[in-house]
Amino acid sequence: MGAHPKGDAIITDNQIAQKTLGKWIAAHPECLGTKVREIFHNQLPFLFKVLSVRLALSIQAHPDKALAKRLHTEFPQHYPDDNHKPEMAIALTPFRGLCGFRPIPEIVGFLKAVPEFHTLIGKEAAEKLETSVTGLSEGVEVRKALKNCFTSMMQSNKKDCAEQLNLLVQRVSQQFKSGKDVSSCLGDLLLTLHSQFPGDIGCFAVYFLNVLTLQPGEAMFLGANEPHAYLEGDCIECMACSDNTVRAGLTPKFIDVQTLCEMLTYTAAPASTKLFPSTPVSEDPYALLFNPPVPDFSVIKIEVPPSVSQYQVAALDSASILLLVRGEATSHVPYAGLHLTPGSVLFISTNESVLLNNDNSQTLLLFRACCLL
Repeated sequence: MGAHPKGDAIITDNQIAQKTLGKWIAAHPECLGTKVREIFHNQLPFLFKVLSVRLALSIQAHPDKALAKRLHTEFPQHYPDDNHKPEMAIALTPFRGLCGFRPIPEIVGFLKAVPEFHTLIGKEAAEKLETSVTGLSEGVEVRKALKNCFTSMMQSNKKDCAEQLNLLVQRVSQQFKSGKDVSSCLGDLLLTLHSQFPGDIGCFAVYFLNVLTLQPGEAMFLGANEPHAYLEGDCIECMACSDNTVRAGLTPKFIDVQTLCEMLTYTAAPASTKLFPSTPVSEDPYALLFNPPVPDFSVIKIEVPPSVSQYQVAALDSASILLLVRGEATSHVPYAGLHLTPGSVLFISTNESVLLNNDNSQTLLLFRACCLL
């Protein structure tokens, strides 16, 4: 790692670059060195990383600023700052996650198809949700019924949860071994999650939340109070500077079921609506912009074909982080002679551009995190 005369960080050491997998690149306690943290903290309001998910990450949601402030004041040991934590994931490989509540008819379908799920929810709560499907209920009543069902499940007795989950897993396992189709109860996913977190209430969450598989280059944005969980795959992740995560399942970490159940918006929508679109960047045919509805961060995906020997990383009115994911390049201006390989990171100052030379005639894949005001 070196320092530009302006005081800007240049992270190029190969051993450091290897640490970018699963490490935050920004003003975070796990960032790459004290000097880099100081620079990033002063100029960047976001965290940026490559995330590789091999074991499902928790059923969780992130608070808005008002809730984050209250949680930090009341429980600073669990919520260490008062900031919100919107985040975005851009797939590098097929990337599967849970995101937002399913349409109500889908949840009702699982209540009918999975008796163990119905038993855990309870007859009264299940019937209220089923009634809401008729269209006679107003939106507020539908959300209320959904909240009642989800809360009933998440706050169920551990013994009851373990009993119903064991019955379900045994039944699905027997059907799977006999060659029967278990897709009607998401059998494959259920068995995978149960193998990772035996007896965990989060295994039942698959019947409430959309299962979304992103293809490489696709993204999902997770705003405040939206339930989600990352299940498997590799992605680029960017979020506001915060450690505030409210967890309630599929984790050995601290869980806060009551807060999670109270904070969620309970808006039901199809999985397809959770895809976050990109837009072309003007005057750059190789760049796509993912610009979420928050001021904290944006991400630009840059894919330069082998036929292009040089690429100019455009100047922005924001400091930014450039991460090379695929290919090799040499930086000419302003950091002459820096050899970049997968995992290399550059900090780029406000209003500064960088000229890259494609070193091995392969496609260059880069991601640039910035703050577009």
